[in-house]
Amino acid sequence: MKFAIIAAGEGSRLANEGIKTPKPLIELQGTPIIERLVRIFMHQGASTISIIINEEQPATLARLKKLQTEFPIEIVVRNTPSSMHSLHALSHLLRGDRFCLTTVDTLFHEDEFAAYIQAFKQSSADGMMAVTDYIDDEKPLYVETDSNMHITAFCDKPGTESKYISGGIYGLTPRALDILDECMSQGIERMRNFQRRLVESGMNLVACPFSKIIDIDHAEDIAKAEKFLSER
Repeated sequence: MKFAIIAAGEGSRLANEGIKTPKPLIELQGTPIIERLVRIFMHQGASTISIIINEEQPATLARLKKLQTEFPIEIVVRNTPSSMHSLHALSHLLRGDRFCLTTVDTLFHEDEFAAYIQAFKQSSADGMMAVTDYIDDEKPLYVETDSNMHITAFCDKPGTESKYISGGIYGLTPRALDILDECMSQGIERMRNFQRRLVESGMNLVACPFSKIIDIDHAEDIAKAEKFLSER
């Protein structure tokens, strides 16, 4: 199974708040967050780990090249306008097998992630999306499901069936990349609109609840993330 990391953002909010370290290299429990993800993915039997960073991250690129001597990492260096465009830039490396994609600052407990990957490997669904009822996001994407946890909609605002929000962990099959190509050709932007198109295209997407998933968007989130990881 393939894995991928989107790390092409500029981290402007962190920089404006005085954090000069590139987001992928921010350390939690003594390990850069991008390296933490790589090691977790390897624990889950990753055949390859495809990573996209932007052209203004020489320190991150140098770190990844060192990790390449130990792990099967494929690096794409490209500036992109959105996470959906970043996924498209990685898509040629992800075809032919199911894959799991995360953004670099997505933090979760490893035992929950291991259970999620095992469930995805055994599932016949077209995709399995991590969700959480812990909401600590400036612009959450709400997820509506039926009684069997099949995803019926992605919404910008909560509805009567919106118990969860998207956790930024996407388990998908190759068919999703064909739909991604369609989105790109039609000028559709943003990852959430791609997710909506997956539902509209009839893909069977299943929601997998996590107790908590958090992101690092602001300086204060770093201490929050350290506390979160120490809970296990």
